[in-house]
Amino acid sequence: MNRSEIDTAELMQRVLYEVKKVVVGQDYFLERVLVAILSQGHLLVEGVPGLAKTLTIKTLAGALQGTFKRIQFTPDLVPADLVGTRIFNQKSGDFSVALGPVFANLLLADEINRAAPKVQSAL
Repeated sequence: MNRSEIDTAELMQRVLYEVKKVVVGQDYFLERVLVAILSQGHLLVEGVPGLAKTLTIKTLAGALQGTFKRIQFTPDLVPADLVGTRIFNQKSGDFSVALGPVFANLLLADEINRAAPKVQSAL
């Protein structure tokens, strides 16, 4: 094994250790989440309420020193609720950008099926 593989394995073990201090009994789920992160991918998780999905992702974001955002999808959401928008500042006379939750390092999108297709496409 080369040095980068050892560093990655060591990092994964440290992160698993930190998250397992908070989340108990979700080892398989946690390992799959880490694989998705290390492969720079996305992860679709389905499960009944109470399986610590939100707690796992929130704790993982803290262990990785990243940002965490959660979106509860509802029928009245618009794409700007996800990606953000430009806001006019009357005092300075210019626009500023308010970034939406999709710019977080770890994003938990809950009940995606409730949103309109145009909102889902903003992900």
